[in-house]
Amino acid sequence: MPTDQFENRPPPEGFEASKSRGPFTTRNGPVCRASAKGDLRSGIWVLERHCNSMGFMHGGMVSSFADGALAYAVWHATRKMSVTLKLTTSFFGTIRPGNWLEGTPVIKSVDNGIVHVSADLTVKGGLVARADATFRTLRRTAK
Repeated sequence: MPTDQFENRPPPEGFEASKSRGPFTTRNGPVCRASAKGDLRSGIWVLERHCNSMGFMHGGMVSSFADGALAYAVWHATRKMSVTLKLTTSFFGTIRPGNWLEGTPVIKSVDNGIVHVSADLTVKGGLVARADATFRTLRRTAK
């Protein structure tokens, strides 16, 4: 397999590599988070390994990235770990290797441990996908 030319690209200004990465995200990342306080954006450089046989980002990978970005927003809002109950991803364009994909989540509601959240996913400011999800918070809180 050829070396991915975008593999070691630093994140754009205002982003840093996520410090809370499990094995799945470590393998499929690297995912970055905005570094400014209160900025909930997530981002990822699209690598060849994220793509399908047609040469653009696999829909499952887009959904996986969105799920992580949404979960990060839920954690930020509740300070609790959570699980995804429902995730819907709508696609509006293709995402190519070398693109910076950015997710901007918005918490819609928090009620009795159920959190509704959505995110626009953009490349160069253009909407390429949108994700809507429902999460359930867990008893475990942030350290």
